[in-house]
Amino acid sequence: MLPSETIARFRVDKESNFKLGDPRDMGGLDIDKTEAERLLAAKVKRISELQERLYAQGRWAVLAILQGLDTAGKDGVIKYVLSGINPQGCEVHSFKQPSSLELAHDFLWRTTLALPARGIVGVFNRSYYEETVVVRVHPEFLAKQNLPQKLVTGDIWKERYEDINNFELHLARSGTVPVKFFLHISKEEQLQRLLARIAEPQKRWKFALHDVDERKLWDKFIAVYEDTIRHTATKHAPWYVIPADRKWFARLIAAAVLVERMEALDLQYPKLDEAQLIELKEAEATLLAEATTPKR
Repeated sequence: MLPSETIARFRVDKESNFKLGDPRDMGGLDIDKTEAERLLAAKVKRISELQERLYAQGRWAVLAILQGLDTAGKDGVIKYVLSGINPQGCEVHSFKQPSSLELAHDFLWRTTLALPARGIVGVFNRSYYEETVVVRVHPEFLAKQNLPQKLVTGDIWKERYEDINNFELHLARSGTVPVKFFLHISKEEQLQRLLARIAEPQKRWKFALHDVDERKLWDKFIAVYEDTIRHTATKHAPWYVIPADRKWFARLIAAAVLVERMEALDLQYPKLDEAQLIELKEAEATLLAEATTPKR
C-alpha cells in the first residue's frame, strides 16, 4: 500500500506561493527500487481493472496530462504506468511544434480535437500548457500565431491561465477528469540523461541538439513552470508535482495518483434492468438449446 498522505504531499490544488521543491524528495516514503517496482505492478493491475469498468460504463473520461522538461521521463510514465491498459480504451497524443493549420486556430484547438471520448483514458504527452511555458520562454513562437496585435498585451499570460482554468472546469463538469502531472527533474540529472542518450546507441535517436540549447534557458523554464502551476492549480484540476530524478519513484507516484482519481469515480459495470434480464434469459435458453441439440 502507498499512504494517501504521500500522494497528497505532491498535490497542488490552489493558487499560492508555489515553488518547485527537491527533485529527489520522496515525501517520507522509505522504499527502494525493488519495492517500488512491486508496488507499481499492483497499481498497474488496478489501473487495468478500473479502465475496464470506465470503458464498460461509458460515462466518464480520464485525461492524463504529462508535462516536464526534456528527459523528465514522460515517455517512461506512459510506457510503464499504462502497460496494463487495453489499447481499445486508451489514446495517447504527443504535441510537438504546431503545424500551420494549428497555428491558424486558437491555442486550445488542437488539443480539444484530441480529447478522449467517454469511457477512454486519454494521455497528452505535452499539452496546451506548452502555450504558457515554451511560448512564454520563446516570444518568437507567439509572433507566429498571427494574433491581432491589440490582443497581445502584458496580460496575455494571465488571460491564458484564465482560459485554461475555464476550459478545465468545463471538462470536469462534462465528465472528463483532468489529471495533471509535472515531472520535476534537476538540471544535474538532466545532464546525465542527455549524456546517456549520446553514449548508448539504442538511445541516440532520442537526442536532439535543441535540448542542449534549451538547457541554457533552464532558469526561465523553471520560473514559468512555477508561475503556470501556481495559477492553474484548482480543486477540479489539481497538479501533481512529482520528483522525477528517480524514474522508478516518479512512475509509482503517477500510477498511485491515477488509481486514486479513478477509484473516486466509483466506476461500476452497467446493470441490466428487468426487461434486459428477461431478454438475456431468453437468449441463454436459445443458446443452451442449440448446445444440447445432437449434431447430425
